[in-house]
Amino acid sequence: MDWTSLYKSRVATPQDAVRAIQSGNRVFLTGNVSVPQTVLAALVEHAPNLTDVEIVQVLTIGAADYVGPAMEGHLRVNTMFISHNIRKAVQEGRADFTPVLLSEFPLLFKRGILPLDVALVQVSPPDEHGFCSLGVEVGPTKTPAENAKVIIAEVNEQMPRTLGDSFIHVSRLNHIVPVDYKIPELAMAEDGDAEIVEKIAGHIAELIPDGATMQLGIGAIPDAVLKYLYDKRDLGIHTELFSDGVIDLVNAGVLTNARKTLHPGKIVAGFLMGSQRLYDWVDDNPMIELHRTEYVNDPFIIAQNERMVAINSAIEVDLTGQVCADSIGPKLYSGVGGQLDFIYGASRAKDGVPIIALPSTVTFKDGSVMSKIVLMLKHGAGVVTSRNHVRFVVTEFGVAELYGKTIRERAQALINIAHPDFREELTRQAREFHYL
Repeated sequence: MDWTSLYKSRVATPQDAVRAIQSGNRVFLTGNVSVPQTVLAALVEHAPNLTDVEIVQVLTIGAADYVGPAMEGHLRVNTMFISHNIRKAVQEGRADFTPVLLSEFPLLFKRGILPLDVALVQVSPPDEHGFCSLGVEVGPTKTPAENAKVIIAEVNEQMPRTLGDSFIHVSRLNHIVPVDYKIPELAMAEDGDAEIVEKIAGHIAELIPDGATMQLGIGAIPDAVLKYLYDKRDLGIHTELFSDGVIDLVNAGVLTNARKTLHPGKIVAGFLMGSQRLYDWVDDNPMIELHRTEYVNDPFIIAQNERMVAINSAIEVDLTGQVCADSIGPKLYSGVGGQLDFIYGASRAKDGVPIIALPSTVTFKDGSVMSKIVLMLKHGAGVVTSRNHVRFVVTEFGVAELYGKTIRERAQALINIAHPDFREELTRQAREFHYL
């Protein structure tokens, strides 16, 4: 049977497709802006007929009815990164969180630690050879999909065809649900003080040399950095994700990837999200290669890029250099993601520049302000990047270089980039603990 006949024979409605999911199954859900919306909605509708179905995922965007209170006993999420739409469910104990490096997330399925019964994915229409592209979400999805017994795939007419290690053949898709809807658009920037973000971005830009290969984490700061790079030459990208900002740098001749020591000439990433402009730009674009997360995020792959710059954020940093980025005290907030993968990879790279960037303070709803440079992390806080791995910490007040520095030197450097309103108290605390 040729692939076109096979394709037609496997076309199903979303309602029929989700009947392949049985009670007690473990189901992988592809994430970010690639969540298969019609299939997931059908699963929620079918859920009362099921018990104890586990949904494993990383980060999803959009409606999250599948973690609502009504799903208890039917569907339960086990997430490896806590996104906004499921944070309440995790914090209330209605969903689970599994801490894991993003580079190792797909290996949980490949190595049989979390065997998969079903994978829910979204792909582009097949090419003339019967291969679909996983589109905007290759990295965290391809390995779990390959290791699931059954694949239910939405084939979306509007999913871009990205290149690289991104393809899956029609013959591997057990249930095919044709759809035609726009990929959700998502601005990378987060709410925050734009002036502070711009100051931080300016400090970071000064640390980026010509010929650097960059990783850009999630949020307003990495996105803002791109605007400060137009005087640079021959920059490159090796990152877990990217967004619209890279397009203008490519068009300006700044981002050429020419001096990359690994995959020269190519933007390498695991996934992407942004505007329709981005999705149109990456479609069949030979400059773009999406690869599996266990490859893109492998610190020893990352380290092969000379002048590797990693830019990541934090919730708070203590005066010894410990970085918390996944919790607020004991309250789980996000996850390690790819932070340690890239911080460690950049630190091992020749002339690498691993950066933790954060505003010096946070303002709460009641108007109170707290320093994000602290004597010690909150009780119960998770350490994502250890004091042994941290090198550069950046706030709107400057850069603290911590590598090879004593605790005394670190404490003073971090106090120097804390908000001036908190420096006196931090100094007093540091002396009390004999850091100064």
